[in-house]
Amino acid sequence: MSHLRGFASDNNASVHPDIIKAITNVNNGHAVGYGDDIVTDEVQKVFKKTFGEETETFFVYNGTGANVIAIQALARSFNAVVCARTAHINVDECGAPEKLSGCKLLPIETDNGKITVDQIKKYMHGFGFEHHSQPKLISITQATELGTIYSIEEVKAIADYVHSLGLLLHMDGARIANAAAALNCSLADITFKAGVDVLSFGGTKNGLMFGEAVVFANSDLARDVKYIRKQSTQLHSKMRFISAQFKALLESDLWCVNASHANRMARLLAQKVKDIKGVRLTQEVESNGVFAILPRHIIEPLQQEFFFYVWDENQSEVRWMTSFDTTEEDIERFTEVLKKLMA
Repeated sequence: MSHLRGFASDNNASVHPDIIKAITNVNNGHAVGYGDDIVTDEVQKVFKKTFGEETETFFVYNGTGANVIAIQALARSFNAVVCARTAHINVDECGAPEKLSGCKLLPIETDNGKITVDQIKKYMHGFGFEHHSQPKLISITQATELGTIYSIEEVKAIADYVHSLGLLLHMDGARIANAAAALNCSLADITFKAGVDVLSFGGTKNGLMFGEAVVFANSDLARDVKYIRKQSTQLHSKMRFISAQFKALLESDLWCVNASHANRMARLLAQKVKDIKGVRLTQEVESNGVFAILPRHIIEPLQQEFFFYVWDENQSEVRWMTSFDTTEEDIERFTEVLKKLMA
């Protein structure tokens, strides 16, 4: 099925040509390993320009590693992390955050992937009581696993409340580029300017071959991260090949171009399918994900033509993800097949 184009995940997309070129350009001669190379030094400056001069950035292999390191850096094993029930750290990381950090996850039920201050308040108890895990970190996902987006004001409201209690705010930004592009704001506006303390910054879903970044609001929060990263097996030896990709992604606003295209393709897909009899969209299309309920009997035949995942088996709800390399032709052909199956 690998030859099929589809809507399973933006992880299934190809690598952007500019990223391939960036990797090739640094594939010359020798360079000091583990991040002590010129390219990594240069991209660290790019990250500070992008997110703020006080921020500190650490490159890792993957999103799970980024989330685990963020949690380990800001919480101890007796702490609790509050998140949405749908959060990647709760559903899709095989328990890695709990196993490696020792922290207890406290998931909040949500219909749209977003959590609110009022919902968080219900978990803010047991402070100082030794029999309870101590709340320390609130984790939100931007864009959420359901494709919805927190506004800047919503992030600020959560950050202000969390900080008023002496707690910290983590943002899982595997698709932060899609959120910022949709909100027409900078990456800093939706993260550290809004009060985020640590960001898992995604690259792979936005055109990179591999590599994510963990960005901290300041050096105090990042004090022991180099040891945590090594102990978590996330320290890449040939760091220049991750760094070069992020340099290409951020310096020319490729992050925004890629994300904007993916978002636009998702809106187009939703527009094409929403009026097909028997198809019901279940979420507002705010980033690059489309969620829909289909008749159960057409799902497998449709997957044979365009691979995608079932999101909720009980409701026959499916997820269609678009990416930087999704084309209008992909959507037209998909819509034609869907119409035929529905007929």
